[in-house]
Amino acid sequence: MFAIIGIVVVFGSVLGAYLMEHGNVRVLMQPAELFLIAGAAIGTVLVANPIHILKQIVAGIAGVFGSSKFTKQRYLDSLKLMYELLNKARREGLMALESDVEDPAKSPIMAKYPDFLKDHHVRDYFCDTMRMAISGVEAFDLDQLLDLDMEVHHHGASVPVASLTTMADSLPGLGIVAAVLGVVITMGSLGGPPEEIGRKVAAALVGTFLGILLCYGLVGPLAGSMEKNAQAEGAFLHVLRVVMISFLKGTAPIMAVEFARRAIPGHVRPSFLEVETHCKKSAEATPAAGEAIPAEPDAPPEPPEAPAAAAASA
Repeated sequence: MFAIIGIVVVFGSVLGAYLMEHGNVRVLMQPAELFLIAGAAIGTVLVANPIHILKQIVAGIAGVFGSSKFTKQRYLDSLKLMYELLNKARREGLMALESDVEDPAKSPIMAKYPDFLKDHHVRDYFCDTMRMAISGVEAFDLDQLLDLDMEVHHHGASVPVASLTTMADSLPGLGIVAAVLGVVITMGSLGGPPEEIGRKVAAALVGTFLGILLCYGLVGPLAGSMEKNAQAEGAFLHVLRVVMISFLKGTAPIMAVEFARRAIPGHVRPSFLEVETHCKKSAEATPAAGEAIPAEPDAPPEPPEAPAAAAASA
């Protein structure tokens, strides 16, 4: 939503300033210049990137115009999910999580968190890690494995951003190409009416104007917003990494969740009380989910009265 507002502000400010000086809007309407610049820019992206990168660019641009997936509520739900799963592992052992991570869609715990199940990258990141832990891999080795996974994720997320940034950087140059072609056309009209020459010169200058405006007012900011979205996803994965490694190193589930809370970016970090309240609700709801909480051992039953003592009392 804010991206749309920003684009409207950029183009509205430029057009408003132009109109304040009594500029003629029809002079700016140069379809040929726009077609040249936009078409050549898109062509450079097609030449430089394979199909999977192009899909990521399109998905990234679409994500810019939506709201962020990684809100405070998403973090709260994820921490609550981690607490439930880790509590189950603490009570019944890591092997108890095997059915949950092998088929997350059928897990009674994960089924309560559809956002987690829908995000296949986050889901696989968690489930694959816990599979390794269940198979006996040490926490230190898992931490190194997750570090490698995060590095690959960072590289994969930065490639479409770099491609879109390269496209933005090419737009001023393509605007100059459009302007040069406009000058060439103008040279061919020398000797004609001054009005026609002036119109062709204006059209040539509009090419430079469009190239610079699209670079710094549209495509460049879109690439910057895509990069921030990728960083938000990386921060979310880092939080999951903290909670998993903390637990596998022997930390209690509630403390592992607190370590993870401290790793959440400040603008979406829930308070300690908010996390504690969610975890308490989870603990209260656990018996209803069919996972009994171990009760305190009852007092041993009194031994039955001996037959002789019973007869004497009779």
